[in-house]
Amino acid sequence: MGLRRLWIVLPLAALALVLVAVGCGGKDKSSGGKGGTLVFGAEADPVVLDGALVSDGTSIRVLYQIYEGLTALKPGTSEVVPSLATSWKTSPDGLAWTFNLREDVNFQDGEPFDAKAVCFNFDRWYNFPAPFQNSNVSYYWQYGFGGGFAKPAEGSPGPSDSLYKSCEAVDEHTVQLNLNRPSSTVLSTLTLPSLSIESPAALQKYGADKGTADKEGVLRPSGTYGTKHPTGTGPYKFESWTRGDKLVLVRNDDYWGEKAKNEKVIFRPISDNAARLQALQTGEIQGYDLVEPQDVDTIKGDSELQLLERPPFNVGYIGFNQAKPPLDKLQVRQAIAHAINRKQVVDSFYGGRGVVAKEFMPKEIFGYADDVVTYDYDPAKSKQLLQQAGLTLPVALDFWYPTDVSRDYMPDPKRNFQAFAADLNKAGFKVKPHSAPWSPDYTDLVDGGKAQIYLIGWIADFADPDNFIGTFFQKPGPDWGFKNATISSLLNRAEAETDLAKRTSLYQEANREIMKFLPGLPYVHAKAALGFQSRVTGYVPSPVGVGGESFASVSIG
Repeated sequence: MGLRRLWIVLPLAALALVLVAVGCGGKDKSSGGKGGTLVFGAEADPVVLDGALVSDGTSIRVLYQIYEGLTALKPGTSEVVPSLATSWKTSPDGLAWTFNLREDVNFQDGEPFDAKAVCFNFDRWYNFPAPFQNSNVSYYWQYGFGGGFAKPAEGSPGPSDSLYKSCEAVDEHTVQLNLNRPSSTVLSTLTLPSLSIESPAALQKYGADKGTADKEGVLRPSGTYGTKHPTGTGPYKFESWTRGDKLVLVRNDDYWGEKAKNEKVIFRPISDNAARLQALQTGEIQGYDLVEPQDVDTIKGDSELQLLERPPFNVGYIGFNQAKPPLDKLQVRQAIAHAINRKQVVDSFYGGRGVVAKEFMPKEIFGYADDVVTYDYDPAKSKQLLQQAGLTLPVALDFWYPTDVSRDYMPDPKRNFQAFAADLNKAGFKVKPHSAPWSPDYTDLVDGGKAQIYLIGWIADFADPDNFIGTFFQKPGPDWGFKNATISSLLNRAEAETDLAKRTSLYQEANREIMKFLPGLPYVHAKAALGFQSRVTGYVPSPVGVGGESFASVSIG
Protein backbone atom coordinates (compact mmCIF):
# COMPACT_ATOMS: atom_id res chain seq x y z
CA MET A 1 0.00 0.00 0.00
CA GLY A 2 2.87 2.25 -0.39
CA LEU A 3 4.77 1.36 -3.51
CA ARG A 4 2.12 0.68 -6.14
CA ARG A 5 -0.40 3.26 -7.24
CA LEU A 6 -3.26 3.59 -9.70
CA TRP A 7 -3.19 4.78 -13.26
CA ILE A 8 -6.81 5.92 -13.28
CA VAL A 9 -8.16 9.19 -14.58
CA LEU A 10 -11.73 9.88 -13.54
CA PRO A 11 -14.19 11.91 -15.62
CA LEU A 12 -13.52 15.63 -15.47
CA ALA A 13 -16.79 16.33 -13.74
CA ALA A 14 -15.81 14.01 -10.93
CA LEU A 15 -12.45 15.70 -10.58
CA ALA A 16 -13.76 19.20 -9.99
CA LEU A 17 -12.48 20.21 -6.59
CA VAL A 18 -14.47 22.17 -4.09
CA LEU A 19 -11.84 24.16 -2.21
CA VAL A 20 -12.84 24.19 1.42
CA ALA A 21 -10.84 25.97 4.08
CA VAL A 22 -10.34 23.86 7.18
CA GLY A 23 -12.07 26.33 9.44
CA CYS A 24 -15.00 27.14 7.16
CA GLY A 25 -18.33 25.60 6.30
CA GLY A 26 -19.37 24.72 9.82
CA LYS A 27 -18.64 21.68 11.96
CA ASP A 28 -20.41 18.36 11.60
CA LYS A 29 -22.28 17.79 14.85
CA SER A 30 -20.83 14.86 16.75
CA SER A 31 -22.30 12.95 19.64
CA GLY A 32 -21.93 9.57 21.21
CA GLY A 33 -24.22 6.62 20.77
CA LYS A 34 -26.30 5.65 17.79
CA GLY A 35 -26.65 9.12 16.34
CA GLY A 36 -23.00 10.14 16.37
CA THR A 37 -20.93 11.36 13.45
CA LEU A 38 -17.16 10.87 13.33
CA VAL A 39 -15.26 13.27 11.06
CA PHE A 40 -11.86 11.99 10.00
CA GLY A 41 -9.19 14.11 8.31
CA ALA A 42 -7.87 12.19 5.32
CA GLU A 43 -4.69 13.24 3.55
CA ALA A 44 -6.47 13.23 0.18
CA ASP A 45 -9.58 12.05 -1.63
CA PRO A 46 -9.78 8.36 -2.52
CA VAL A 47 -8.98 7.57 -6.13
CA VAL A 48 -12.01 5.35 -6.64
CA LEU A 49 -14.14 3.04 -4.45
CA ASP A 50 -13.91 -0.16 -6.48
CA GLY A 51 -11.54 -2.37 -4.51
CA ALA A 52 -10.19 -4.26 -7.49
CA LEU A 53 -8.86 -1.00 -8.95
CA VAL A 54 -7.06 0.53 -5.98
CA SER A 55 -3.76 0.11 -4.21
CA ASP A 56 -3.43 3.42 -2.35
CA GLY A 57 -4.02 3.70 1.38
CA THR A 58 -6.39 6.66 1.14
CA SER A 59 -8.86 4.63 -0.93
CA ILE A 60 -8.33 1.43 1.04
CA ARG A 61 -9.19 3.16 4.34
CA VAL A 62 -12.71 3.81 2.99
CA LEU A 63 -13.02 0.42 1.28
CA TYR A 64 -12.42 -1.35 4.58
CA GLN A 65 -15.61 0.17 5.98
CA ILE A 66 -17.84 -0.72 3.01
CA TYR A 67 -16.57 -4.13 1.92
CA GLU A 68 -15.51 -7.46 3.42
CA GLY A 69 -13.48 -10.40 2.16
CA LEU A 70 -13.56 -14.11 2.78
CA THR A 71 -10.94 -13.68 5.49
CA ALA A 72 -9.90 -10.74 7.68
CA LEU A 73 -7.26 -9.76 10.20
CA LYS A 74 -8.01 -9.92 13.90
CA PRO A 75 -8.14 -6.27 15.03
CA GLY A 76 -4.74 -4.97 16.08
CA THR A 77 -2.90 -8.07 14.85
CA SER A 78 -1.75 -9.84 11.70
CA GLU A 79 -3.69 -13.02 12.59
CA VAL A 80 -6.02 -14.27 9.85
CA VAL A 81 -9.58 -14.88 11.08
CA PRO A 82 -12.93 -15.73 9.43
CA SER A 83 -15.00 -13.01 7.81
CA LEU A 84 -17.46 -13.81 5.00
CA ALA A 85 -16.05 -17.34 5.14
CA THR A 86 -16.57 -19.05 8.48
CA SER A 87 -14.07 -21.87 7.91
CA TRP A 88 -11.87 -23.41 5.23
CA LYS A 89 -9.74 -26.38 4.35
CA THR A 90 -7.20 -27.17 1.66
CA SER A 91 -6.56 -30.31 -0.37
CA PRO A 92 -3.42 -32.36 0.36
CA ASP A 93 -1.71 -31.00 -2.78
CA GLY A 94 -2.57 -27.39 -1.86
CA LEU A 95 -4.37 -26.78 -5.17
CA ALA A 96 -7.97 -26.59 -3.92
CA TRP A 97 -9.26 -24.40 -1.09
CA THR A 98 -12.81 -24.98 0.13
CA PHE A 99 -14.54 -22.13 1.99
CA ASN A 100 -17.75 -22.43 4.00
CA LEU A 101 -19.59 -19.14 3.67
CA ARG A 102 -21.51 -17.16 6.25
CA GLU A 103 -25.26 -17.51 5.86
CA ASP A 104 -27.99 -14.85 6.02
CA VAL A 105 -25.74 -12.09 4.69
CA ASN A 106 -26.93 -9.54 2.13
CA PHE A 107 -25.13 -6.91 0.13
CA GLN A 108 -26.07 -3.32 0.86
CA ASP A 109 -28.37 -3.28 -2.19
CA GLY A 110 -30.39 -6.15 -0.73
CA GLU A 111 -28.94 -8.83 -3.01
CA PRO A 112 -27.91 -12.10 -1.30
CA PHE A 113 -24.30 -12.94 -0.57
CA ASP A 114 -23.65 -16.51 -1.67
CA ALA A 115 -21.21 -18.79 -3.47
CA LYS A 116 -22.25 -17.49 -6.89
CA ALA A 117 -21.42 -13.94 -5.80
CA VAL A 118 -17.96 -15.01 -4.65
CA CYS A 119 -17.20 -16.74 -7.94
CA PHE A 120 -18.59 -13.77 -9.88
CA ASN A 121 -15.95 -11.56 -8.27
CA PHE A 122 -13.08 -13.95 -8.95
CA ASP A 123 -14.21 -14.45 -12.53
CA ARG A 124 -14.55 -10.69 -12.93
CA TRP A 125 -10.90 -10.13 -11.93
CA TYR A 126 -9.69 -13.02 -14.09
CA ASN A 127 -11.65 -11.76 -17.10
CA PHE A 128 -10.82 -8.07 -16.84
CA PRO A 129 -10.86 -6.34 -20.25
CA ALA A 130 -7.63 -4.96 -21.67
CA PRO A 131 -7.85 -1.44 -20.16
CA PHE A 132 -8.06 -2.96 -16.67
CA GLN A 133 -5.05 -5.26 -17.14
CA ASN A 134 -2.42 -2.60 -16.55
CA SER A 135 -0.38 -3.75 -13.56
CA ASN A 136 -0.89 -0.42 -11.82
CA VAL A 137 -4.68 -0.63 -12.19
CA SER A 138 -5.44 -4.19 -11.08
CA TYR A 139 -2.29 -4.38 -8.97
CA TYR A 140 -3.54 -6.49 -6.08
CA TRP A 141 -5.14 -9.09 -8.32
CA GLN A 142 -1.89 -9.37 -10.19
CA TYR A 143 0.20 -9.42 -7.03
CA GLY A 144 -2.03 -11.71 -5.01
CA PHE A 145 -3.06 -14.22 -7.69
CA GLY A 146 -0.24 -14.11 -10.18
CA GLY A 147 -1.88 -11.61 -12.48
CA GLY A 148 -2.94 -13.97 -15.22
CA PHE A 149 -5.97 -13.06 -17.32
CA ALA A 150 -8.25 -15.36 -19.26
CA LYS A 151 -7.89 -13.17 -22.36
CA PRO A 152 -4.62 -11.31 -21.92
CA ALA A 153 -3.99 -8.09 -23.81
CA GLU A 154 -0.65 -7.63 -25.50
CA GLY A 155 2.02 -7.62 -22.83
CA SER A 156 -0.32 -8.89 -20.08
CA PRO A 157 0.16 -12.22 -18.27
CA GLY A 158 -2.03 -15.09 -19.40
CA PRO A 159 -3.64 -18.13 -17.77
CA SER A 160 -0.33 -19.98 -17.48
CA ASP A 161 1.03 -17.15 -15.30
CA SER A 162 -1.95 -17.12 -12.97
CA LEU A 163 -2.10 -18.61 -9.49
CA TYR A 164 -5.88 -18.61 -9.91
CA LYS A 165 -7.40 -21.38 -12.00
CA SER A 166 -11.13 -21.38 -11.32
CA CYS A 167 -13.90 -20.88 -8.78
CA GLU A 168 -16.70 -23.38 -8.22
CA ALA A 169 -19.95 -22.77 -6.35
CA VAL A 170 -20.24 -26.21 -4.73
CA ASP A 171 -23.57 -25.23 -3.20
CA GLU A 172 -25.20 -22.01 -2.03
CA HIS A 173 -22.79 -21.53 0.86
CA THR A 174 -19.69 -23.44 -0.23
CA VAL A 175 -16.98 -22.26 -2.61
CA GLN A 176 -13.99 -24.16 -3.99
CA LEU A 177 -11.10 -22.01 -5.14
CA ASN A 178 -8.78 -23.89 -7.50
CA LEU A 179 -5.14 -22.90 -7.98
CA ASN A 180 -2.53 -23.70 -10.59
CA ARG A 181 0.17 -24.12 -7.97
CA PRO A 182 0.37 -24.23 -4.17
CA SER A 183 0.65 -20.96 -2.28
CA SER A 184 1.23 -20.42 1.42
CA THR A 185 -0.15 -16.88 1.34
CA VAL A 186 -3.71 -17.44 0.04
CA LEU A 187 -5.51 -16.78 3.34
CA SER A 188 -3.48 -13.63 3.98
CA THR A 189 -4.00 -12.41 0.42
CA LEU A 190 -7.76 -12.75 0.81
CA THR A 191 -7.71 -10.29 3.73
CA LEU A 192 -6.76 -7.47 1.32
CA PRO A 193 -9.56 -4.90 0.92
CA SER A 194 -8.81 -4.83 -2.81
CA LEU A 195 -9.97 -8.45 -3.01
CA SER A 196 -13.20 -7.92 -1.12
CA ILE A 197 -16.49 -9.33 -2.40
CA GLU A 198 -18.71 -6.79 -4.17
CA SER A 199 -22.33 -6.99 -5.25
CA PRO A 200 -22.55 -8.61 -8.71
CA ALA A 201 -25.82 -6.80 -9.39
CA ALA A 202 -24.34 -3.37 -8.64
CA LEU A 203 -21.13 -4.09 -10.55
CA GLN A 204 -23.16 -4.88 -13.64
CA LYS A 205 -25.83 -2.22 -13.25
CA TYR A 206 -23.38 0.64 -12.83
CA GLY A 207 -20.77 -0.33 -15.42
CA ALA A 208 -17.88 -1.27 -13.17
CA ASP A 209 -15.92 -2.79 -16.08
CA LYS A 210 -16.58 -0.02 -18.58
CA GLY A 211 -13.67 2.18 -19.50
CA THR A 212 -10.89 2.85 -21.96
CA ALA A 213 -7.14 3.28 -21.78
CA ASP A 214 -5.33 6.17 -23.41
CA LYS A 215 -2.11 5.75 -25.38
CA GLU A 216 -0.07 5.80 -22.17
CA GLY A 217 -2.14 3.01 -20.60
CA VAL A 218 -4.02 5.27 -18.15
CA LEU A 219 -7.46 3.90 -17.31
CA ARG A 220 -10.46 6.18 -17.84
CA PRO A 221 -13.54 4.53 -16.26
CA SER A 222 -16.86 5.44 -17.82
CA GLY A 223 -19.18 3.67 -15.36
CA THR A 224 -20.36 5.11 -12.05
CA TYR A 225 -19.92 2.08 -9.77
CA GLY A 226 -16.67 3.24 -8.17
CA THR A 227 -17.76 6.84 -7.68
CA LYS A 228 -21.46 6.70 -6.81
CA HIS A 229 -22.54 3.10 -6.17
CA PRO A 230 -19.89 1.04 -4.28
CA THR A 231 -21.75 -1.90 -2.76
CA GLY A 232 -20.41 -4.44 -0.27
CA THR A 233 -21.49 -6.27 2.87
CA GLY A 234 -19.66 -4.13 5.45
CA PRO A 235 -20.85 -2.21 8.53
CA TYR A 236 -20.97 1.11 6.67
CA LYS A 237 -22.49 1.91 3.29
CA PHE A 238 -21.89 4.71 0.84
CA GLU A 239 -24.07 7.84 1.02
CA SER A 240 -22.35 10.64 -0.94
CA TRP A 241 -19.03 11.99 -2.17
CA THR A 242 -18.11 15.54 -3.13
CA ARG A 243 -14.47 15.61 -4.13
CA GLY A 244 -12.42 18.14 -2.25
CA ASP A 245 -15.13 18.45 0.42
CA LYS A 246 -16.27 15.21 2.01
CA LEU A 247 -17.12 11.55 1.55
CA VAL A 248 -19.99 10.34 3.71
CA LEU A 249 -20.65 6.79 4.89
CA VAL A 250 -23.78 5.85 6.82
CA ARG A 251 -24.29 2.90 9.16
CA ASN A 252 -25.56 -0.28 7.52
CA ASP A 253 -28.48 -1.12 9.81
CA ASP A 254 -28.92 -4.47 8.03
CA TYR A 255 -25.33 -5.55 8.73
CA TRP A 256 -25.01 -9.24 9.63
CA GLY A 257 -22.63 -8.60 12.53
CA GLU A 258 -22.33 -6.09 15.34
CA LYS A 259 -23.69 -2.75 14.14
CA ALA A 260 -21.43 0.29 13.84
CA LYS A 261 -21.52 2.55 16.91
CA ASN A 262 -21.76 5.81 14.96
CA GLU A 263 -24.46 6.66 12.47
CA LYS A 264 -22.03 8.33 10.07
CA VAL A 265 -18.35 8.58 9.24
CA ILE A 266 -17.25 11.57 7.18
CA PHE A 267 -13.84 11.69 5.49
CA ARG A 268 -12.60 15.24 4.83
CA PRO A 269 -9.57 15.62 2.54
CA ILE A 270 -6.97 17.93 4.15
CA SER A 271 -3.67 17.59 2.34
CA ASP A 272 -1.50 19.71 4.63
CA ASN A 273 -0.21 18.02 7.80
CA ALA A 274 -0.26 21.21 9.86
CA ALA A 275 -3.82 21.94 8.75
CA ARG A 276 -4.93 18.45 9.83
CA LEU A 277 -3.44 19.01 13.27
CA GLN A 278 -5.13 22.40 13.54
CA ALA A 279 -8.46 20.88 12.50
CA LEU A 280 -8.10 18.27 15.25
CA GLN A 281 -7.29 20.94 17.84
CA THR A 282 -10.30 23.08 16.89
CA GLY A 283 -12.73 20.15 16.72
CA GLU A 284 -13.31 20.38 12.97
CA ILE A 285 -12.29 16.72 12.83
CA GLN A 286 -12.09 14.03 15.51
CA GLY A 287 -9.10 12.13 14.12
CA TYR A 288 -6.45 11.94 11.42
CA ASP A 289 -3.63 9.70 10.19
CA LEU A 290 0.03 10.32 9.34
CA VAL A 291 0.91 12.49 12.33
CA GLU A 292 4.28 14.07 11.60
CA PRO A 293 7.09 13.32 14.08
CA GLN A 294 7.39 16.97 15.10
CA ASP A 295 3.69 17.03 16.06
CA VAL A 296 3.82 14.03 18.39
CA ASP A 297 4.74 16.01 21.51
CA THR A 298 2.03 18.60 20.73
CA ILE A 299 -0.65 15.91 20.69
CA LYS A 300 0.74 14.09 23.74
CA GLY A 301 0.85 17.35 25.67
CA ASP A 302 -2.79 18.24 25.03
CA SER A 303 -5.24 16.66 27.49
CA GLU A 304 -8.00 17.00 24.89
CA LEU A 305 -6.09 14.83 22.39
CA GLN A 306 -4.57 11.35 22.23
CA LEU A 307 -1.94 9.61 20.13
CA LEU A 308 -2.33 6.05 18.82
CA GLU A 309 0.58 4.12 17.30
CA ARG A 310 1.10 1.33 14.81
CA PRO A 311 4.16 -0.96 14.84
CA PRO A 312 6.74 -0.37 12.06
CA PHE A 313 5.45 -2.73 9.34
CA ASN A 314 6.98 -0.64 6.57
CA VAL A 315 10.24 0.26 4.89
CA GLY A 316 11.60 3.41 3.30
CA TYR A 317 14.36 2.95 0.73
CA ILE A 318 16.39 4.49 -2.05
CA GLY A 319 15.69 2.50 -5.22
CA PHE A 320 18.39 1.86 -7.81
CA ASN A 321 17.48 1.33 -11.46
CA GLN A 322 20.22 -0.94 -12.83
CA ALA A 323 19.04 -0.36 -16.40
CA LYS A 324 20.57 3.11 -16.08
CA PRO A 325 24.41 2.97 -15.91
CA PRO A 326 26.52 3.13 -13.91
CA LEU A 327 24.08 1.54 -11.44
CA ASP A 328 24.61 -1.76 -13.24
CA LYS A 329 27.99 -1.88 -11.47
CA LEU A 330 27.82 -3.41 -7.99
CA GLN A 331 30.66 -1.20 -6.77
CA VAL A 332 28.64 1.91 -7.63
CA ARG A 333 25.63 0.64 -5.70
CA GLN A 334 27.90 -0.18 -2.78
CA ALA A 335 29.41 3.31 -2.98
CA ILE A 336 25.94 4.88 -2.68
CA ALA A 337 25.18 2.69 0.33
CA HIS A 338 28.39 3.71 2.11
CA ALA A 339 27.80 7.38 1.26
CA ILE A 340 24.41 7.63 3.03
CA ASN A 341 24.32 8.48 6.73
CA ARG A 342 21.10 6.64 7.46
CA LYS A 343 21.33 6.93 11.23
CA GLN A 344 21.61 10.71 11.10
CA VAL A 345 18.51 11.00 8.92
CA VAL A 346 16.48 8.63 11.10
CA ASP A 347 17.61 10.34 14.31
CA SER A 348 17.00 13.83 12.93
CA PHE A 349 13.73 13.49 11.03
CA TYR A 350 11.67 10.72 12.64
CA GLY A 351 11.21 12.08 16.17
CA GLY A 352 12.41 8.91 17.86
CA ARG A 353 9.88 6.87 15.90
CA GLY A 354 12.20 5.38 13.30
CA VAL A 355 14.56 2.40 13.25
CA VAL A 356 17.51 2.23 10.86
CA ALA A 357 16.79 -0.50 8.32
CA LYS A 358 19.47 -2.92 7.24
CA GLU A 359 17.24 -5.00 4.94
CA PHE A 360 13.96 -4.63 3.06
CA MET A 361 11.71 -5.98 5.82
CA PRO A 362 11.46 -5.29 9.55
CA LYS A 363 12.71 -7.75 12.12
CA GLU A 364 9.14 -8.40 13.33
CA ILE A 365 8.53 -10.46 10.17
CA PHE A 366 9.67 -14.10 10.10
CA GLY A 367 12.49 -14.68 7.63
CA TYR A 368 14.46 -11.66 8.80
CA ALA A 369 18.19 -12.40 8.67
CA ASP A 370 20.49 -10.90 11.30
CA ASP A 371 23.62 -11.70 9.28
CA VAL A 372 23.04 -9.76 6.03
CA VAL A 373 25.82 -7.67 4.53
CA THR A 374 25.71 -4.17 6.02
CA TYR A 375 27.02 -0.87 4.67
CA ASP A 376 28.38 1.51 7.27
CA TYR A 377 28.60 5.24 6.64
CA ASP A 378 32.04 5.73 5.09
CA PRO A 379 32.43 8.51 2.45
CA ALA A 380 36.09 7.68 1.89
CA LYS A 381 35.20 4.11 1.04
CA SER A 382 32.54 5.38 -1.39
CA LYS A 383 35.15 7.33 -3.35
CA GLN A 384 37.47 4.33 -3.32
CA LEU A 385 34.76 2.03 -4.71
CA LEU A 386 33.93 4.49 -7.50
CA GLN A 387 37.58 4.65 -8.51
CA GLN A 388 37.81 0.86 -8.42
CA ALA A 389 34.83 0.80 -10.78
CA GLY A 390 36.91 2.83 -13.24
CA LEU A 391 34.87 6.00 -12.94
CA THR A 392 36.02 9.61 -12.87
CA LEU A 393 34.86 11.63 -9.87
CA PRO A 394 32.41 13.17 -9.36
CA VAL A 395 29.94 10.61 -10.72
CA ALA A 396 26.64 12.15 -11.88
CA LEU A 397 23.39 10.82 -10.42
CA ASP A 398 19.81 11.76 -11.32
CA PHE A 399 18.03 11.56 -7.96
CA TRP A 400 14.21 11.74 -7.87
CA TYR A 401 11.90 12.48 -4.94
CA PRO A 402 8.11 13.01 -4.72
CA THR A 403 6.18 16.12 -3.74
CA ASP A 404 2.67 16.59 -2.34
CA VAL A 405 2.84 13.43 -0.26
CA SER A 406 3.53 12.20 3.24
CA ARG A 407 4.03 8.57 4.17
CA ASP A 408 4.83 6.77 7.44
CA TYR A 409 8.25 5.87 6.07
CA MET A 410 8.77 9.32 4.47
CA PRO A 411 6.98 12.15 6.36
CA ASP A 412 8.86 14.84 4.41
CA PRO A 413 10.41 13.48 1.18
CA LYS A 414 12.22 16.70 0.29
CA ARG A 415 13.97 16.83 3.64
CA ASN A 416 15.16 13.24 3.26
CA PHE A 417 16.31 13.95 -0.29
CA GLN A 418 18.29 17.02 0.73
CA ALA A 419 20.15 15.09 3.43
CA PHE A 420 20.89 12.15 1.15
CA ALA A 421 22.00 14.43 -1.70
CA ALA A 422 24.40 16.28 0.62
CA ASP A 423 25.88 12.93 1.72
CA LEU A 424 26.34 11.78 -1.86
CA ASN A 425 27.95 15.05 -2.94
CA LYS A 426 30.55 14.61 -0.19
CA ALA A 427 31.34 11.06 -1.27
CA GLY A 428 32.32 11.32 -4.92
CA PHE A 429 28.95 11.92 -6.55
CA LYS A 430 27.29 14.94 -8.13
CA VAL A 431 23.54 14.83 -7.57
CA LYS A 432 21.11 16.37 -10.03
CA PRO A 433 17.75 16.80 -8.25
CA HIS A 434 14.43 15.89 -9.84
CA SER A 435 10.94 16.00 -8.33
CA ALA A 436 7.37 15.37 -9.40
CA PRO A 437 3.92 15.21 -7.77
CA TRP A 438 3.30 11.82 -6.17
CA SER A 439 0.26 10.85 -8.24
CA PRO A 440 0.29 10.20 -11.08
CA ASP A 441 3.57 11.72 -12.29
CA TYR A 442 6.08 10.41 -9.74
CA THR A 443 4.59 6.95 -9.48
CA ASP A 444 4.39 6.76 -13.26
CA LEU A 445 8.04 7.57 -13.80
CA VAL A 446 9.28 5.26 -11.04
CA ASP A 447 7.12 2.27 -12.00
CA GLY A 448 7.92 2.89 -15.66
CA GLY A 449 11.65 2.69 -15.06
CA LYS A 450 12.34 6.34 -15.93
CA ALA A 451 14.13 7.28 -12.69
CA GLN A 452 17.78 6.45 -12.03
CA ILE A 453 17.71 6.56 -8.23
CA TYR A 454 14.60 7.51 -6.27
CA LEU A 455 12.93 7.74 -2.86
CA ILE A 456 10.06 5.36 -2.30
CA GLY A 457 8.79 2.86 0.25
CA TRP A 458 6.24 0.24 1.18
CA ILE A 459 3.60 -0.26 3.88
CA ALA A 460 2.76 -3.92 4.49
CA ASP A 461 -0.58 -5.41 3.48
CA PHE A 462 -0.06 -8.42 5.72
CA ALA A 463 2.69 -9.75 7.95
CA ASP A 464 4.53 -12.04 5.57
CA PRO A 465 7.93 -11.70 3.87
CA ASP A 466 6.21 -12.38 0.55
CA ASN A 467 4.52 -9.00 1.03
CA PHE A 468 7.90 -7.31 1.35
CA ILE A 469 10.74 -8.93 -0.58
CA GLY A 470 8.37 -11.11 -2.63
CA THR A 471 6.56 -7.99 -3.81
CA PHE A 472 9.81 -6.26 -4.74
CA PHE A 473 12.05 -8.96 -6.15
CA GLN A 474 10.16 -12.14 -7.05
CA LYS A 475 9.39 -10.60 -10.45
CA PRO A 476 11.24 -7.25 -10.38
CA GLY A 477 9.93 -4.67 -12.80
CA PRO A 478 11.22 -1.66 -14.73
CA ASP A 479 11.67 0.32 -11.50
CA TRP A 480 14.56 -2.00 -10.56
CA GLY A 481 15.89 -2.75 -14.05
CA PHE A 482 17.46 -6.14 -13.34
CA LYS A 483 16.93 -9.88 -13.40
CA ASN A 484 18.49 -12.10 -10.75
CA ALA A 485 17.64 -15.78 -11.15
CA THR A 486 19.02 -16.74 -7.73
CA ILE A 487 16.83 -14.28 -5.84
CA SER A 488 13.71 -15.00 -7.91
CA SER A 489 14.13 -18.74 -7.47
CA LEU A 490 14.48 -18.45 -3.68
CA LEU A 491 11.34 -16.31 -3.49
CA ASN A 492 9.35 -18.63 -5.76
CA ARG A 493 10.27 -21.60 -3.59
CA ALA A 494 9.50 -19.71 -0.40
CA GLU A 495 6.03 -18.68 -1.55
CA ALA A 496 5.08 -22.26 -2.44
CA GLU A 497 6.59 -23.79 0.73
CA THR A 498 4.00 -24.65 3.40
CA ASP A 499 6.44 -25.68 6.14
CA LEU A 500 7.07 -22.55 8.24
CA ALA A 501 10.61 -23.50 9.28
CA LYS A 502 11.62 -24.14 5.68
CA ARG A 503 9.93 -20.92 4.53
CA THR A 504 11.79 -18.98 7.19
CA SER A 505 15.11 -20.41 6.08
CA LEU A 506 14.42 -19.63 2.42
CA TYR A 507 13.48 -16.03 3.16
CA GLN A 508 16.55 -15.58 5.34
CA GLU A 509 18.72 -16.79 2.47
CA ALA A 510 16.87 -14.49 0.09
CA ASN A 511 17.50 -11.51 2.36
CA ARG A 512 21.21 -12.33 2.42
CA GLU A 513 21.34 -12.53 -1.37
CA ILE A 514 19.34 -9.32 -1.79
CA MET A 515 21.58 -7.23 0.44
CA LYS A 516 24.67 -8.70 -1.20
CA PHE A 517 23.27 -7.84 -4.64
CA LEU A 518 22.06 -4.45 -3.32
CA PRO A 519 19.18 -3.48 -5.66
CA GLY A 520 18.46 -0.50 -3.42
CA LEU A 521 19.25 0.89 0.01
CA PRO A 522 16.66 0.42 2.78
CA TYR A 523 17.12 3.11 5.40
CA VAL A 524 14.14 3.22 7.79
CA HIS A 525 11.30 1.32 9.42
CA ALA A 526 9.02 3.94 10.97
CA LYS A 527 6.26 3.80 13.53
CA ALA A 528 3.08 5.42 12.28
CA ALA A 529 0.85 7.56 14.46
CA LEU A 530 -2.74 8.71 14.44
CA GLY A 531 -4.16 11.64 16.37
CA PHE A 532 -7.65 11.64 17.90
CA GLN A 533 -9.63 13.71 20.31
CA SER A 534 -9.41 12.09 23.73
CA ARG A 535 -13.17 11.45 23.82
CA VAL A 536 -12.89 9.06 20.86
CA THR A 537 -12.64 5.42 21.90
CA GLY A 538 -12.55 2.05 20.16
CA TYR A 539 -10.16 2.75 17.29
CA VAL A 540 -7.74 -0.18 17.05
CA PRO A 541 -4.53 0.54 15.07
CA SER A 542 -3.48 -2.29 12.79
CA PRO A 543 0.10 -3.35 12.06
CA VAL A 544 -0.81 -3.23 8.36
CA GLY A 545 -2.34 0.23 8.65
CA VAL A 546 -5.53 1.39 6.97
CA GLY A 547 -6.23 -2.01 5.42
CA GLY A 548 -7.02 -3.44 8.84
CA GLU A 549 -8.68 -0.59 10.73
CA SER A 550 -12.43 -0.47 11.18
CA PHE A 551 -14.42 2.60 12.18
CA ALA A 552 -17.36 0.42 13.23
CA SER A 553 -15.98 -0.05 16.75
CA VAL A 554 -15.37 3.68 17.27
CA SER A 555 -17.55 5.83 19.51
CA ILE A 556 -17.41 9.46 20.62
CA GLY A 557 -17.87 9.99 24.35
